[in-house]
Amino acid sequence: MQHFELKGQVRQVGNKAVIKAFRKQGLVPCNLYGGGMDNVLFTVDAKELKGLTHTPKSYIIDLVLDGKEKFTAVLHELQFHPVNDECLHVDFLAVSEKKPVSISVPIVITGHAVGVQKGGKFFQTARNLKISGLMKNLPDDVTVDITDLDLDKKIKAGDVKLDGISVLTPKDSVICGVKTTRNTAVQAETE
Repeated sequence: MQHFELKGQVRQVGNKAVIKAFRKQGLVPCNLYGGGMDNVLFTVDAKELKGLTHTPKSYIIDLVLDGKEKFTAVLHELQFHPVNDECLHVDFLAVSEKKPVSISVPIVITGHAVGVQKGGKFFQTARNLKISGLMKNLPDDVTVDITDLDLDKKIKAGDVKLDGISVLTPKDSVICGVKTTRNTAVQAETE
C-alpha cells in the first residue's frame, strides 16, 4: 500500500474560538488516537490535506508532528462543512505493522462482460471495498474481472478472494452486474 506523508503541528485543547482561529489560518484541527497511546491533538495545512481527501486512492499516512515525532495512521473519520465542502476536522487511527489494519480500497473493474456483448447494461454499485490485513499485505486497489459476467448476473463482495486479506464488506453487497435491457428482452421473445 502507498504511503502519504503529512506534516502537522501539535496543539493544545481549545474552545470554539481557538478552533475557528485555526480554520481562518487555513489549518484543519486533527486528532490521533488508538494503538494504546494517548490522544494527540494537532493541526495540518488544509491544502496539504486535500492531497489525501480529494482522491479515490487509499493511503497509509505517515504523520510527522513538529518535525520530529512520527506516527503511522489511517483516516478514520472526516467532517466537512455542509455548504462550502471544506474539511472541518479529521480523526486519524494509529496503526502498527504487527496488527491487522482495516481500510477501504478502490475497486478497479477489468474486462468486457459477455452479458454486455449480448446487449445487457453494465452497472457498478460499489466503488470501494473494506478489507483487513497486515500493512505489508494491503493492496493499493482490488481488481475485479468481469469478463465472464453474463446477463442478469452479479458479482458480490463475497466473490472477491485476496491472499492474506479478509474482506470486511458484507458478503451480500453487490459490487457490479449486468442487467437485461428492454431491447434484449424483446429480441429473446422474437427468437
